[in-house]
Amino acid sequence: MGDLEIRRATAEDVPPIVAMLADDPLGAQRESPDDPAPYLTAFERIDADPNQHLVVAVREGRVIGTLQLTIVPGLSRQGATRSIIEGVRVHADERGSGLGTRFIEWAVEESRRQGCQLVQLTSDATRTDAHRFYERLGFTASHLGFKLQL
Repeated sequence: MGDLEIRRATAEDVPPIVAMLADDPLGAQRESPDDPAPYLTAFERIDADPNQHLVVAVREGRVIGTLQLTIVPGLSRQGATRSIIEGVRVHADERGSGLGTRFIEWAVEESRRQGCQLVQLTSDATRTDAHRFYERLGFTASHLGFKLQL
């Protein structure tokens, strides 16, 4: 992976993160990279919350990937703490390089370090390639997810 660095995101990383979020058929429908204001407001909230870990992968000074790891304490499973992996994106030029695997491995290790007993994630039903990727990394499709748009 060369000089790959995985680090906490900064406000300066928001534009390339949003560009990656918008760079697929689903993201193109729901993201607005030309309007940075809502993303910067969201970044401030994420950055201020110690249970949120918005990270980027950087190589040669260029942001090439992102994910958000959320730590959630809970009562179920005998008071288990879980983590949720969200917003995983790898720059189009880097897909197939192993970065996605490295990113998920980082998230699992950070979850262990944070005392989590379970790592979970959701993936849009149409992302069948992503489903195979997560299953290859040991995740199981154990639940059916539901969303309510507000």
